[in-house]
Amino acid sequence: MAALLLLPLLLLPLLLLRKLHLWPRLRWLAADLAFAVRALRCKRALRARALAAAAADPRGPEGGCSLAWRLAQLAGQRPAHIFLIHGARRFSYAEAERESNRAARAFLRARGWDAELGGGAEDERAAAPLAPGATVALLLPACPEFLWLWFGLAKAGLRTAFVPAALRRGPLLHCLRNCGARALVLAPEFLESLEPDLPALRAMGLRLWAAGPETHSAGISDLLAEASAEVDEPVPGYLSAPQSIMDTCLYIFTSGTTGLPKAARISHLKILQCQAFYQLCGAHQEDVIYLALPLYHMSGSLLGIVGCLGIGATVVLKSKFSAGQFWEDCQQHRVTVFQYIGELCRYLVNQPPSKAERGHKVRLAVGSGLRPDTWERFVRRFGPLQVLETYGLTEGNVATFNYTGQLGAVGRASWLYKHVFPFSLIRYDVTTGEPIRDAQGHCVATCPGEPGLLVAPVSQQSPFLGYAGGPELGRGKLLKDVFRPGDVFFNTGDLLVCDDQGFLRFHDRTGDTFRWKGENVATTEVAEALESLDFLQEVNVYGVTVPGHEGRAGMAALVLRPPHSLDLVQLYTHVSENLPPYAWPRFLRLQAGGAYLPLTPARYSALLAGDLRI
Repeated sequence: MAALLLLPLLLLPLLLLRKLHLWPRLRWLAADLAFAVRALRCKRALRARALAAAAADPRGPEGGCSLAWRLAQLAGQRPAHIFLIHGARRFSYAEAERESNRAARAFLRARGWDAELGGGAEDERAAAPLAPGATVALLLPACPEFLWLWFGLAKAGLRTAFVPAALRRGPLLHCLRNCGARALVLAPEFLESLEPDLPALRAMGLRLWAAGPETHSAGISDLLAEASAEVDEPVPGYLSAPQSIMDTCLYIFTSGTTGLPKAARISHLKILQCQAFYQLCGAHQEDVIYLALPLYHMSGSLLGIVGCLGIGATVVLKSKFSAGQFWEDCQQHRVTVFQYIGELCRYLVNQPPSKAERGHKVRLAVGSGLRPDTWERFVRRFGPLQVLETYGLTEGNVATFNYTGQLGAVGRASWLYKHVFPFSLIRYDVTTGEPIRDAQGHCVATCPGEPGLLVAPVSQQSPFLGYAGGPELGRGKLLKDVFRPGDVFFNTGDLLVCDDQGFLRFHDRTGDTFRWKGENVATTEVAEALESLDFLQEVNVYGVTVPGHEGRAGMAALVLRPPHSLDLVQLYTHVSENLPPYAWPRFLRLQAGGAYLPLTPARYSALLAGDLRI
């Protein structure tokens, strides 16, 4: 009887929560609290690592930059544990440390820092020494050598620029100039396609290396041979220790909304923060992570590789993704974590069933860009496993994690999460391209279900460093006086929606960009490339949705210059030589004027669909 009397008292708080519309958000309180605690522990652990590095002997490797001391730390703590698997090759953490030490010494010799190197080949080249902090660009596929050279550059106190592997001609030269590169390391298999670019590269005064011996081009030396001649002892930490944790140590290229790619500045702080990525996702040091993403993107390099270093796990690195080989790889290497982009998951669910997809060990899939329909099919077919969708930008200061596994969401907007990783959604006018402000000139927060511009406060802990080439390139990425006079927020350029339960869903991109094949495409870059053809008078490029595909495919609306006709062969040759493959327009739309056209079935369908203007 007493229990029956107490029951209404126990139910009363739940009824009040529902009446006040608080229950939809509070029902996820346990998950929000658990993630917030994990995030705070990560921050505390990273701070402890940074303080230990600052107090370390500057002559030892532990006194170097965040990449240098973390790799040295792992080589000491778990030397025999496998760090990297690439095909038939396996490398322990101790071997990774030694390989990167050799690379560091080769780069230090190129710096002219010979005093304490010892050993190595005599350097009789006439090339001028690289200055401390100079930028060396890597044009390489995803392979172990990419990592050893990147880590070696960091240890040698040089900056690295990750150049997208598909870039050639004008876009390639632009990127190298933009980041101020003084040297370029290229893959031997790229030499044939780069042959027309070599005169321009030499004219820029770049020091040219090949990552392998298969080269007969004059003036290009084999960097791997130079590195192999060096001893594998650690280099002094003071060579790479930054003056400030905000110093730039890396450039990653992102699509520019006003044209060619921009080199986003990556700081030592960001490298340190990315060490927490997989810990935030719930992975641990015994996990085996499958990574088939390009290393020149943040998702592959900073989240995949640096995130793996953060927990001391194993990464299976693939130079190219194969949907037919994926599950066999997972079985062979006992993969437990898969880092995806949405396109890869779609490839997998469209594969015919195989024996290898049953009995696998994959428990966690982490990534971004997964459509709800593909998500549902992926989990139903390959589960039980957890899908953890995330959101972030290379140059951004905000990230979201869908740690509850809610279908179609990219994260949570709980007050707990926003206390650890602050952000806001503000009202945005799509016609003017500007945030909506009130009478006091301040931005207005959105209501549940209303699309809003995602912005995040800029602070010492969450900075925006901008891009190489000048502050004007970052114009529009910072918003001032958002909620109070003097505050500064980073503008992601993305519209998200927060529902009444606090789940965030991606809505759309602002500006002149769209996403295709896991890459951001700048419409202005594509249009400028096409407008250089003499038979085109006007060009308009935009993204269109294609059923069954992630993102948007490129559509180019063309107006011919009289009296020219459309030369499809020349157009294709021009596009393939001046744009990376992901930016090639998949569709052409010829805009005819000054004449009546027959109403064909195709035009009639386009008219009914609203795709044909009248």
